Amino acid sequence: MFTGVLKKMQSEISQEINYYLNLSGQFLHMNQCIDKTISLTHKGFECLNCQRTEPIFRQGFCKNCFFESPQAGDWIMRPELSTAHLDIEDRDLAYEKKVQLQPHIVYLALSSHLKVGITRKTQLPTRWIDQGAHQALALLEVPNRYLAGVGEVALKEHFSDKTNWRKMLQFQSIPEIDWREECNKAIDALPKDLKPYIVQDESILTLPFPVERYPEKVKSLNLIKSESYTGVLKGIKGQYLIFEDDTVFNVRSNEGLVVAIDAI
Repeated sequence: MFTGVLKKMQSEISQEINYYLNLSGQFLHMNQCIDKTISLTHKGFECLNCQRTEPIFRQGFCKNCFFESPQAGDWIMRPELSTAHLDIEDRDLAYEKKVQLQPHIVYLALSSHLKVGITRKTQLPTRWIDQGAHQALALLEVPNRYLAGVGEVALKEHFSDKTNWRKMLQFQSIPEIDWREECNKAIDALPKDLKPYIVQDESILTLPFPVERYPEKVKSLNLIKSESYTGVLKGIKGQYLIFEDDTVFNVRSNEGLVVAIDAI
């Protein structure tokens, strides 16, 4: 039995993606739990920022921290709102400079469909794994988050920036994508000021997820409402645990929950 605060699973690539769940310092190799019966029990809450036992509001934060912590600023979800490069503070300029003023990647990823996104360069390929992307390609490498946001806004007129999580979880085969054609379309849509940042290496990364059985009809587990759940784990994709009865559990969206996990 493992008990601790949920945080998103850590991952690494070998022959397949390996997932590790860190429950308050206790590491559980989730791949080894596939085909085993897993029990999840909700025990409480713990804010990832202040560690208070307040109900989680969003993104693993209590309501107060969500509206005050620099880790939950609007520029996280909307990078074009970043202002650290102008020396303008949102909530904490030192933190914002640390995160925003570093190389960022604008990418195309194939998850439920082809989508555009951005992430810090240090977060690849983790970001693609978290989104459940079967394939992905870096399009731009820019020096800060603001420029990445500008690129994403331009490309959103031609590509979605959202993942349909239900389709992603039922996505058993990779459709044929003409990556060169899609890249050319993206490059043509970029502002001229961003074209010097185009990544010359057009290599496509393919991500092998450890899934033995994909769900036919996805049923999302609300652990707060149900309090407990038991099922046979059949795979992991993105940040989702996939169970034999088509139940799926999004670990990332449940960050901050204190849970007990048992694998039989």
